[in-house]
Amino acid sequence: MTDKTPRMPVATRLRNNFLAGLIICAPIAITIWLTWTFIHWSDSWVRPYIPARWNPESYLNFAIPGFGLLIAVVLITVVGFLGKNLIGQSIVRFGESIVQRMPLVRTVYRSVKQIFETVLKEQANSFKKVGLIEYPGPGLWALIFIATDAKGEIASKFNAMGQDMVAVFLPPTPVPTAGFLIFVPREKIVMLDMSPEDAAKFLISGGLVAPEHKPADPKQKHLPRPKPVAVSKAE
Repeated sequence: MTDKTPRMPVATRLRNNFLAGLIICAPIAITIWLTWTFIHWSDSWVRPYIPARWNPESYLNFAIPGFGLLIAVVLITVVGFLGKNLIGQSIVRFGESIVQRMPLVRTVYRSVKQIFETVLKEQANSFKKVGLIEYPGPGLWALIFIATDAKGEIASKFNAMGQDMVAVFLPPTPVPTAGFLIFVPREKIVMLDMSPEDAAKFLISGGLVAPEHKPADPKQKHLPRPKPVAVSKAE
């Protein structure tokens, strides 16, 4: 005789169905809400500066979400295109020379410009790798994002001590956008194969959504070349 599987109570089944539906609907709803909020925030900044004759809302009876964001993207692209030629560079230098003469404004401008230049210049290499370090103590490991090698005065101080240090970002859970900048010896970092996106999901979920480990493709491994066989000639 076979044992019959005990039937699940109705309340338990309803709860499981609700949780399954929540897992499906919650990410979609949050994504739509964040996207919609960003579009409306961008429109509220750009729309007041659009002339009425160029604003399609002046001729239509309804608003066009995202029109302000589209105009902002187009204007930024045009400014970047003009800033690459000789005339545009001259205008940019002239504008910067005026800003440099303003005591408080020049400090803010230099700081903001340096941040954007550094982030955009290093975006190809920074935060593209994930690793592990022992933190906050031996035997305890934390997930980190590799930022960049130590540079400037900090690098010179470390080099004088004979240490090769790497700047890493230690994010907290479940909000990985806030965290700590830590300098770690290169040999103390355990590199991981997971992508930054998978690492972010792992952090936000509190370790519940663990990415699958994909083994290396055996075709990419170089096989050892066979040793040449010596053929003896018959006398």
